Amino acid sequence: MCGIAGFVDFSGRLQADPRRVLDQMRDSLHHRGPDAGGSLLEAGGRIGFGHRRLAIIDLSETGAQPMASASGRYVFLFNGEIYNFPAMRSELAALGTRFRGTSDTEVLLEAIERFGLADALERADGMFALALFDRKKNEISFARDRLGKKPLYIGMVQGALAFGSELKAIRKHPAFARPEIDGAAAGHFARLGYIPAPLSIYRNIGKLAPASYVTIAVDDHPPDLATLLNLTRSYWSMYSAASNGCATRFDDEGEALDALEHSLGQAIEQRLIADVPVGAFLSGGVDSSLVCALMQERLPGAAKTYTVGFAEPEVDETAHAAELAHHIGSQHTELMLAPHSALSAVEEMQEVFDEPFADPSQLPSLLISRLIRSEVTVAISGDGGDEFFGGYMRYPRMLAMEHLAQQIPAGLRRLATGTPVWLLDAATKANALLRPGSVAGTLGGDRAEKLLGIIAEPDFRHRYEHFLSQWIGVDGARPSPIVSAEIPQGLSKLEQMMFVDAMSYLPDDVLVKVDRTSMAASLEVRSPLLDHKVIETAWRMPDSLRMPAGTAGKVALRRLLARRVPDHMIDRPKRGFGVPLNHWLRGPLRELAEEHLSAARIKKLGHFDSEAVARRWQEHLSGRRNWGFHLWTCICFSMWHRRWMEDPLADEVRAA
Repeated sequence: MCGIAGFVDFSGRLQADPRRVLDQMRDSLHHRGPDAGGSLLEAGGRIGFGHRRLAIIDLSETGAQPMASASGRYVFLFNGEIYNFPAMRSELAALGTRFRGTSDTEVLLEAIERFGLADALERADGMFALALFDRKKNEISFARDRLGKKPLYIGMVQGALAFGSELKAIRKHPAFARPEIDGAAAGHFARLGYIPAPLSIYRNIGKLAPASYVTIAVDDHPPDLATLLNLTRSYWSMYSAASNGCATRFDDEGEALDALEHSLGQAIEQRLIADVPVGAFLSGGVDSSLVCALMQERLPGAAKTYTVGFAEPEVDETAHAAELAHHIGSQHTELMLAPHSALSAVEEMQEVFDEPFADPSQLPSLLISRLIRSEVTVAISGDGGDEFFGGYMRYPRMLAMEHLAQQIPAGLRRLATGTPVWLLDAATKANALLRPGSVAGTLGGDRAEKLLGIIAEPDFRHRYEHFLSQWIGVDGARPSPIVSAEIPQGLSKLEQMMFVDAMSYLPDDVLVKVDRTSMAASLEVRSPLLDHKVIETAWRMPDSLRMPAGTAGKVALRRLLARRVPDHMIDRPKRGFGVPLNHWLRGPLRELAEEHLSAARIKKLGHFDSEAVARRWQEHLSGRRNWGFHLWTCICFSMWHRRWMEDPLADEVRAA
């Protein structure tokens, strides 16, 4: 696990001191790789590759980067892990490849040499972002793993290309020292609380999409970033995984569970390979409990598990996690998170996330990453269970709203936002349609107002995307789709929601949070539920193993966990890995909120309706409404803007 950065100077006129620029880009990512750093200039300084190393496999110099292939044809930068590298290494050795070391990096590089980039990517099972320079063809390639676990930003402007694991590296390049905010990206952030690929918060800088690669000629480069991104090709597709799963459903629940247990167990076993200590996140929920139980079964001694707790009982899961840890026999550690600890972490978030990001679980994620890193270098997580096994609480809520929408004729649905009085009354009376536990309390004005907008949308997909949105149409324009990809035919409404989340929320929110907070602590996180073979198996699950009516969802994972622990450790209400944000904004974070939500501040920033923000802030303070997530999005954008667009430290970055 590492940080990568570099550039291609197409014009040959941009940099007086390319070595200094490259080293500054590289070392801005020191937190991602504190163990070593390497740089390499090619083509007379026109191409630069920089690497920061977090040594996990092959701790010797034979694993250092940038790495040249045995033939000398390729130069390689790699961030991530290839979990099936022992099998790939054996295959290559049988074909005559001779290895200098034992790293997975060298295995993937030699696979590229032997099979070509696309074929090697298809063979590799892992998480990664990479850059590859072909000295023979004078071409440079970039690629990213199937799910988008590892980040890769690429910028093009003024005859230069710069790339990096984080935006802060690209901003060290002189051609990107004074970036401008991309209005479309800011609009997506206001709506979602994150910025979906291929956008970044800056113009002329984008994200390479998951499961894609692109190759460009150094002497015949694309004219701009949009053209470059249009050249990308895919070597795996979520669409195909979902479509094939729908066409090849398991007919028998037992067969389905056995297949899932096998693929998940294999994924966990592969992720335990390391030359450094390994631990695991344990929240007390189904996902992490199952992963930790399977992990413990595959270790000769006690697994190390970790959890974070809160003073507020409605979000605290430490007792559940401790009970599970005792049952499976792991060595367990707890971290209690007080509001003052969260406040100090809030101030650090803009260094950790150099792009606007508003998932409040970023706070405990950072602190537990630091806790784990004090004892181990690799952590196993349970990310992915909600998206692929029907676990989010919003799924039954949305299905209940969809049931209501279907009771209203299509013509009247289209008039919903234009005739709010009668429909608002109808929506309030329709609260009984919302299943117990899916929407707490009565259907207040904020929920009824949103329900109007959802009902007015033309189809289920648009209704779900509206449901996911916070600040909608701030500039008066109709929001664009969250996901541009088509949804496969034959998916149930639950599966359609899962597909949308797998294509956007998972890679651009969940995995961004995991990557940035763990790498800020120099910790590698591995997620076996996000192994592509596990995902392909998950899409084949029958509806009865997902979220049938009256269940809490993730039935398949619950059934596998039931093979290992008593029922009372499974049938617990879902709390999630969040924070009591609504309460904190009225209490320990109120002063911070007042500063960043002031009318003057919101007007200065743009991208948000200052009157709507002021109204929601007052409603929140009064306790009549809970607008915590909406307000947190505004606060995070303001804090990010101050650090990266206004702060004196940002001036130093721009001047570097």
